[in-house]
Parts: sequence; structure tokens; C-alpha cells
Amino acid sequence: MAKKPVAKRQVKKTPGQTRKKTVAGKSKPGAKKASSKNSGNKKALSEKERELRAANLIANSERKTKSTGKRPKKNATGKQTLSLVEAVVEGIREKKGRNITVLNLKDIDNRVTDFFVIADAESSIHVNSIADGVEETVIKLTGEKPYHSEGKQNNEWILVDYINVVAHIFRRDMREHYNIEGLWGDAEITHPGD
Repeated sequence: MAKKPVAKRQVKKTPGQTRKKTVAGKSKPGAKKASSKNSGNKKALSEKERELRAANLIANSERKTKSTGKRPKKNATGKQTLSLVEAVVEGIREKKGRNITVLNLKDIDNRVTDFFVIADAESSIHVNSIADGVEETVIKLTGEKPYHSEGKQNNEWILVDYINVVAHIFRRDMREHYNIEGLWGDAEITHPGD
């Protein structure tokens, strides 16, 4: 069956009416053209707004990496992993971290890492100092850089991730609140001498 041609509707144009452009280049009735005079009437930005825009440009221009959602695996021997744990503990001790606890998670199914090293500090500044000390000591003793580090914005709980070993540095009240040792109660827990 052949289709019958459809007649186009005629649009009546009134004297004050202009046509609106559509995607295909045709115009629709009732639309007004943008005046080039109005484009110069931009509101002056305050200094604070300019700084905010500049900061957003910088933040948005940084290269963003896609997360695969999977944690990378690290091929390290048991001896290398234990030396990394010892280096993390040494970094915590150098900066006077307290209540150092090592959780061995190797025998737990669905673990995220092999070892947690947990410590606490007296203040937010002390938390940050310990985290920096851990990174410096580990680089000095093993040559390893952290895969990931987070929490330095608020300094209540800083996590330094070396894939096989994860260091948790808490402010004392935050450590009690989150109770990592209780969450991973099946782990083998040791307290290296302070």
C-alpha cells in the first residue's frame, strides 16, 4: 500500500511575531531572535566568585582515572609483606603512636588485605604526623610508596594503603567509635611492644 502525501499546514504570521529556529534549521512561530545588545549585560563577578570559578577549573582539569572497582593484587612474598608490616609499625613508633595493634587477616575469606596495622593518636595534628611518618619510614626502609591514602582532610582517621598491608591511624575517640578490631574479630591479633 502506498502512503498518501500529507499536506503541509500553513502557519499564519502576525505582524509582531518572529520565528524560532529548530534543530533542522526551520523556524517555529512565536520565537524571538536573541539580541546582540543583551549579550553584553553580564553581571560583574565578585572576587570570591572569581576565586571559586578558578578553583573549580583547576579541580575539573585534573586527569580523572576510572576505577575498575577491583583492588589490585600485589605479588609479594610473605617475608616482604612482614617487612612492610614492621616498617609501618616502626613509622608509627617514631611518631609516638599509641596502642599499636596488628591484625593478621590471611586466614579470613573475602579479606581486603593481608594485614591491618592500627594505632591511635592524641589529636588530629598527631594523626596527620603519624601518617606522614609511616609513609616516610616505609619509603626509607622498603622503598614502597602507598597505593592509596585518604582521610587527610579531617585528620580523624587516616588510612594508608599498601595493598597487602593497610595502616589505620585514628584519633583515640574515633578508634573506639569504629572498633576495627571488633569488626575483624576472627583475625589473629598481636600487639607489638610499645
